[in-house]
Amino acid sequence: MRKKWNLGRVADTGITYIILIAVVFIFFFPCLWLILASFSKSGTIYSFDGFFPKEYSLASFQKLFTDTTLYNYPQWFLNTLFVATGSCILGTFFVILTAYTMSRFTFKARKPMMKTTMVLGMFPSFMGMIAVYLLMTQFNLINHLWGLILIYAAGAPMGYLTQKGFFDTIPKAIDEAARIDGATNFQVFTKINFPLSKPIIVYTALTSFTWPWSDFILPKLLLKEKNLYTVAVGLMSLDETEFARFAAGSVFIAVPIVVLYFLLVKDMVNGMAQGAVKG
Repeated sequence: MRKKWNLGRVADTGITYIILIAVVFIFFFPCLWLILASFSKSGTIYSFDGFFPKEYSLASFQKLFTDTTLYNYPQWFLNTLFVATGSCILGTFFVILTAYTMSRFTFKARKPMMKTTMVLGMFPSFMGMIAVYLLMTQFNLINHLWGLILIYAAGAPMGYLTQKGFFDTIPKAIDEAARIDGATNFQVFTKINFPLSKPIIVYTALTSFTWPWSDFILPKLLLKEKNLYTVAVGLMSLDETEFARFAAGSVFIAVPIVVLYFLLVKDMVNGMAQGAVKG
């Protein structure tokens, strides 16, 4: 009986691992294909031998940063970095303040506001693109990178529920004890809750950075001049014969995000897990 049970357990574990390996392969194969395509010597997808290039070279990466007459990738990269960094700073600030307010304070409009944001969050963001475009036109923010930053930062607080859940896990008795000692609300936040909130701040900053870093729709809508393109929009403007350059640009733009995830994964997982307790 024990032998049969052991065999059944081994078979179950083996099947589980096979399924997991198959899933990993399905997700990893497109990444591997794109990486190998970025080293294609010919530069075009039409010269591939099946899925992969016939010959390999570093020319695509060299061309990506030196041949900037038509496709100025270094400028697009700097534009993307500026937009993502600005959106990260402002967005994180707004989200943390919104989540903290909803978690620690009670006021009449609190529950209606929470219900409204949950309902609005069910609608896809592109539904408001026409309204956004008209507003940006009226404020003269078309072809301005700051316009993108303001939109990203303004929309960030809509996703405050995870952060609110994290603040809900911090005992309110700590706040009350600090207030008894004469601390103001601002001091309670900056000297007590803020230092305890490193995991959720890291999670919020990383998510606020990655969204504008890879977004295509909004920059495509608001940026008309080629020298203002972000990487996502710029790469989509490449000619079909420049596929290797497209792949090289995609691989290079993914490197900072991958590095950030590996460096901050511990705090990110902790923040997401603790924020999901009551969020």
